[in-house]
Amino acid sequence: MCRWTVTQGAAVAWFSSRPCHRPPSLLLSLAVFLLLLLLGPSSSSPLSHASSSDSENQNAPGGTSPHVIISPSSSLGPLQASSARLPRATNVSSLSATVVGRHVRSSYKHLQGDVRKRRLYSYQKFFLRIDRDGNVNGTKSEDDPYSILEIKSVDVGVVAIRGISSNHYLAIKKNGILYGARDFGPDCRLIERIEENKYNTYASAEWRNKKKYMFVGLNGNGRPMKGKRTRRRNTATHFLPMVLPADWNCQQTVG
Repeated sequence: MCRWTVTQGAAVAWFSSRPCHRPPSLLLSLAVFLLLLLLGPSSSSPLSHASSSDSENQNAPGGTSPHVIISPSSSLGPLQASSARLPRATNVSSLSATVVGRHVRSSYKHLQGDVRKRRLYSYQKFFLRIDRDGNVNGTKSEDDPYSILEIKSVDVGVVAIRGISSNHYLAIKKNGILYGARDFGPDCRLIERIEENKYNTYASAEWRNKKKYMFVGLNGNGRPMKGKRTRRRNTATHFLPMVLPADWNCQQTVG
Protein backbone atom coordinates (compact mmCIF):
# COMPACT_ATOMS: atom_id res chain seq x y z
CA MET A 1 0.00 0.00 0.00
CA CYS A 2 1.25 3.48 -0.95
CA ARG A 3 0.99 6.63 1.15
CA TRP A 4 1.49 10.10 -0.37
CA THR A 5 2.56 13.25 1.43
CA VAL A 6 2.22 16.43 -0.72
CA THR A 7 3.77 19.75 0.19
CA GLN A 8 3.61 23.07 -1.72
CA GLY A 9 6.29 23.32 -4.36
CA ALA A 10 7.26 19.64 -4.25
CA ALA A 11 5.81 16.20 -4.09
CA VAL A 12 7.33 13.58 -1.81
CA ALA A 13 6.20 9.98 -1.92
CA TRP A 14 6.85 7.58 0.93
CA PHE A 15 6.57 3.99 0.18
CA SER A 16 5.86 1.40 2.75
CA SER A 17 7.64 -1.81 3.01
CA ARG A 18 5.01 -3.40 0.90
CA PRO A 19 5.50 -3.01 -2.83
CA CYS A 20 3.08 -0.75 -4.70
CA HIS A 21 0.94 -2.61 -7.11
CA ARG A 22 0.03 0.47 -9.22
CA PRO A 23 2.05 1.23 -12.35
CA PRO A 24 4.70 3.96 -11.97
CA SER A 25 3.36 5.86 -14.99
CA LEU A 26 -0.05 6.24 -13.37
CA LEU A 27 1.48 7.45 -10.12
CA LEU A 28 3.60 9.98 -12.01
CA SER A 29 0.58 11.34 -13.84
CA LEU A 30 -1.34 11.64 -10.59
CA ALA A 31 1.55 13.49 -8.98
CA VAL A 32 1.77 16.00 -11.85
CA PHE A 33 -1.97 16.57 -11.73
CA LEU A 34 -1.90 17.29 -7.97
CA LEU A 35 1.03 19.62 -8.48
CA LEU A 36 -0.85 21.62 -11.10
CA LEU A 37 -3.86 21.87 -8.82
CA LEU A 38 -1.73 23.27 -6.00
CA LEU A 39 0.10 25.74 -8.17
CA GLY A 40 -3.09 26.79 -10.05
CA PRO A 41 -3.15 30.15 -11.92
CA SER A 42 -0.11 31.39 -9.97
CA SER A 43 2.21 29.63 -12.37
CA SER A 44 2.92 31.19 -15.68
CA SER A 45 2.24 28.73 -18.46
CA PRO A 46 3.77 29.32 -21.89
CA LEU A 47 0.36 30.10 -23.37
CA SER A 48 -0.54 32.67 -20.77
CA HIS A 49 2.91 34.18 -21.05
CA ALA A 50 2.56 34.44 -24.81
CA SER A 51 -0.89 36.04 -24.56
CA SER A 52 0.26 38.48 -21.90
CA SER A 53 3.29 39.43 -23.95
CA ASP A 54 1.09 40.05 -26.98
CA SER A 55 -1.27 42.22 -24.98
CA GLU A 56 1.66 44.16 -23.54
CA ASN A 57 3.07 44.74 -26.99
CA GLN A 58 -0.29 45.95 -28.25
CA ASN A 59 -0.89 48.25 -25.28
CA ALA A 60 2.62 49.67 -25.34
CA PRO A 61 2.70 53.05 -27.12
CA GLY A 62 5.83 52.27 -29.05
CA GLY A 63 5.52 48.53 -29.15
CA THR A 64 5.19 46.57 -32.33
CA SER A 65 3.39 43.32 -32.83
CA PRO A 66 4.69 40.58 -35.05
CA HIS A 67 1.15 39.93 -36.30
CA VAL A 68 -0.54 42.15 -38.90
CA ILE A 69 -3.66 43.67 -37.38
CA ILE A 70 -6.26 45.23 -39.69
CA SER A 71 -8.20 47.95 -38.00
CA PRO A 72 -11.96 48.10 -38.56
CA SER A 73 -11.71 51.58 -40.01
CA SER A 74 -9.22 50.50 -42.66
CA SER A 75 -11.29 47.45 -43.62
CA LEU A 76 -14.55 49.35 -43.77
CA GLY A 77 -13.03 52.24 -45.68
CA PRO A 78 -13.07 50.61 -49.14
CA LEU A 79 -16.52 49.16 -48.49
CA GLN A 80 -17.90 52.53 -47.47
CA ALA A 81 -16.25 54.15 -50.45
CA SER A 82 -17.66 51.53 -52.80
CA SER A 83 -21.10 51.85 -51.26
CA ALA A 84 -20.88 55.61 -51.59
CA ARG A 85 -20.18 55.18 -55.26
CA LEU A 86 -23.15 52.89 -55.86
CA PRO A 87 -25.70 55.64 -56.57
CA ARG A 88 -23.24 57.26 -58.93
CA ALA A 89 -22.75 53.95 -60.74
CA THR A 90 -26.51 53.56 -61.02
CA ASN A 91 -26.78 56.99 -62.54
CA VAL A 92 -24.05 56.15 -64.99
CA SER A 93 -25.85 52.96 -66.00
CA SER A 94 -29.11 54.82 -66.50
CA LEU A 95 -27.26 57.48 -68.44
CA SER A 96 -25.60 54.83 -70.56
CA ALA A 97 -29.01 53.29 -71.23
CA THR A 98 -30.20 56.71 -72.37
CA VAL A 99 -27.14 57.10 -74.54
CA VAL A 100 -27.71 53.65 -76.01
CA GLY A 101 -31.32 54.58 -76.71
CA ARG A 102 -30.19 57.74 -78.45
CA HIS A 103 -27.63 55.77 -80.40
CA VAL A 104 -30.32 53.34 -81.53
CA ARG A 105 -32.56 56.17 -82.62
CA SER A 106 -29.70 58.01 -84.27
CA SER A 107 -28.81 54.89 -86.23
CA TYR A 108 -32.06 55.37 -88.16
CA LYS A 109 -31.28 58.93 -89.18
CA HIS A 110 -30.28 57.69 -92.60
CA LEU A 111 -33.93 56.69 -93.09
CA GLN A 112 -35.36 60.01 -91.97
CA GLY A 113 -35.63 62.33 -94.94
CA ASP A 114 -34.95 59.52 -97.40
CA VAL A 115 -36.90 60.19 -100.59
CA ARG A 116 -37.80 57.52 -103.13
CA LYS A 117 -39.71 57.98 -106.35
CA ARG A 118 -41.75 54.88 -107.02
CA ARG A 119 -44.91 53.42 -108.44
CA LEU A 120 -46.95 51.30 -106.03
CA TYR A 121 -48.06 48.22 -107.91
CA SER A 122 -50.82 46.39 -106.07
CA TYR A 123 -51.22 42.65 -105.77
CA GLN A 124 -54.43 43.15 -107.77
CA LYS A 125 -52.28 44.44 -110.69
CA PHE A 126 -53.13 48.13 -110.36
CA PHE A 127 -50.91 51.17 -110.03
CA LEU A 128 -52.04 53.37 -107.17
CA ARG A 129 -52.71 56.95 -108.30
CA ILE A 130 -53.67 60.26 -106.66
CA ASP A 131 -55.27 62.85 -108.97
CA ARG A 132 -55.56 66.61 -108.57
CA ASP A 133 -58.95 66.39 -106.92
CA GLY A 134 -57.60 64.17 -104.17
CA ASN A 135 -59.18 60.99 -105.48
CA VAL A 136 -57.31 57.76 -104.86
CA ASN A 137 -57.77 54.73 -107.12
CA GLY A 138 -55.90 52.27 -109.32
CA THR A 139 -54.91 52.33 -112.98
CA LYS A 140 -53.57 49.74 -115.41
CA SER A 141 -51.67 52.31 -117.40
CA GLU A 142 -47.93 52.40 -116.88
CA ASP A 143 -47.74 55.93 -118.31
CA ASP A 144 -50.23 57.56 -115.96
CA PRO A 145 -48.34 60.53 -114.47
CA TYR A 146 -50.57 60.50 -111.38
CA SER A 147 -49.15 57.12 -110.44
CA ILE A 148 -45.67 58.60 -109.92
CA LEU A 149 -45.29 58.86 -106.17
CA GLU A 150 -42.72 60.27 -103.80
CA ILE A 151 -42.18 58.17 -100.69
CA LYS A 152 -40.42 60.08 -97.92
CA SER A 153 -39.43 58.72 -94.52
CA VAL A 154 -40.65 61.04 -91.75
CA ASP A 155 -39.89 58.77 -88.79
CA VAL A 156 -38.65 55.28 -88.01
CA GLY A 157 -40.90 53.00 -90.06
CA VAL A 158 -43.27 55.88 -90.93
CA VAL A 159 -43.51 57.42 -94.40
CA ALA A 160 -45.42 60.10 -96.27
CA ILE A 161 -46.55 59.30 -99.82
CA ARG A 162 -47.12 62.26 -102.15
CA GLY A 163 -48.33 62.29 -105.72
CA ILE A 164 -45.73 64.27 -107.65
CA SER A 165 -48.14 65.43 -110.36
CA SER A 166 -51.11 66.11 -108.09
CA ASN A 167 -49.10 67.34 -105.08
CA HIS A 168 -51.52 65.51 -102.77
CA TYR A 169 -50.60 63.19 -99.94
CA LEU A 170 -52.01 59.70 -99.55
CA ALA A 171 -54.09 59.79 -96.36
CA ILE A 172 -56.52 57.73 -94.30
CA LYS A 173 -59.30 59.41 -92.32
CA LYS A 174 -60.42 58.37 -88.88
CA ASN A 175 -63.35 56.49 -90.42
CA GLY A 176 -61.01 54.59 -92.75
CA ILE A 177 -61.73 56.54 -95.96
CA LEU A 178 -58.77 56.75 -98.33
CA TYR A 179 -58.19 60.18 -99.89
CA GLY A 180 -55.57 62.64 -101.12
CA ALA A 181 -54.75 65.47 -98.70
CA ARG A 182 -53.45 68.79 -100.00
CA ASP A 183 -51.38 69.41 -96.88
CA PHE A 184 -49.41 66.97 -94.80
CA GLY A 185 -51.10 66.07 -91.50
CA PRO A 186 -51.67 63.20 -89.06
CA ASP A 187 -53.82 61.36 -91.63
CA CYS A 188 -50.80 61.21 -93.94
CA ARG A 189 -48.51 59.31 -91.57
CA LEU A 190 -48.35 55.73 -92.83
CA ILE A 191 -46.54 52.76 -91.30
CA GLU A 192 -44.53 50.97 -93.98
CA ARG A 193 -43.84 47.29 -93.48
CA ILE A 194 -42.39 44.56 -95.67
CA GLU A 195 -44.52 41.42 -95.50
CA GLU A 196 -43.47 37.81 -95.91
CA ASN A 197 -44.31 37.80 -99.64
CA LYS A 198 -41.93 40.77 -100.14
CA TYR A 199 -44.82 43.16 -100.74
CA ASN A 200 -45.26 46.30 -98.65
CA THR A 201 -48.25 47.32 -96.56
CA TYR A 202 -49.15 50.87 -95.53
CA ALA A 203 -51.23 51.36 -92.40
CA SER A 204 -52.42 54.52 -90.69
CA ALA A 205 -50.04 55.53 -87.92
CA GLU A 206 -52.70 57.75 -86.34
CA TRP A 207 -55.98 55.84 -86.39
CA ARG A 208 -57.17 52.39 -85.37
CA ASN A 209 -60.41 50.50 -85.80
CA LYS A 210 -61.09 48.61 -82.57
CA LYS A 211 -57.34 48.56 -81.88
CA LYS A 212 -56.69 47.12 -85.35
CA TYR A 213 -54.67 48.77 -88.07
CA MET A 214 -56.37 50.28 -91.11
CA PHE A 215 -54.47 49.76 -94.37
CA VAL A 216 -54.27 51.32 -97.80
CA GLY A 217 -55.98 48.89 -100.18
CA LEU A 218 -57.37 48.55 -103.70
CA ASN A 219 -60.01 45.97 -104.53
CA GLY A 220 -60.19 43.85 -107.67
CA ASN A 221 -61.70 46.78 -109.62
CA GLY A 222 -59.02 49.26 -108.61
CA ARG A 223 -61.28 51.11 -106.20
CA PRO A 224 -60.08 52.20 -102.77
CA MET A 225 -61.13 50.04 -99.85
CA LYS A 226 -62.30 51.34 -96.50
CA GLY A 227 -59.67 50.90 -93.87
CA LYS A 228 -62.11 49.20 -91.49
CA ARG A 229 -62.40 46.29 -93.92
CA THR A 230 -58.72 45.81 -94.53
CA ARG A 231 -56.39 43.32 -92.89
CA ARG A 232 -52.67 42.81 -93.07
CA ARG A 233 -52.98 39.34 -94.58
CA ASN A 234 -55.43 40.54 -97.23
CA THR A 235 -53.49 40.77 -100.50
CA ALA A 236 -55.61 43.77 -101.52
CA THR A 237 -53.44 45.80 -99.13
CA HIS A 238 -50.14 44.55 -100.57
CA PHE A 239 -48.12 46.84 -102.83
CA LEU A 240 -44.81 46.43 -104.61
CA PRO A 241 -42.73 49.62 -104.89
CA MET A 242 -41.45 49.72 -108.46
CA VAL A 243 -38.43 51.73 -109.51
CA LEU A 244 -39.06 54.24 -112.28
CA PRO A 245 -37.52 53.64 -115.70
CA ALA A 246 -34.11 55.12 -116.35
CA ASP A 247 -35.51 57.46 -119.04
CA TRP A 248 -38.14 58.90 -116.69
CA ASN A 249 -37.81 62.61 -115.89
CA CYS A 250 -39.83 65.33 -114.27
CA GLN A 251 -41.11 66.63 -117.63
CA GLN A 252 -43.34 63.58 -117.91
CA THR A 253 -45.42 64.74 -114.96
CA VAL A 254 -48.47 66.87 -115.43
CA GLY A 255 -47.66 70.55 -114.93
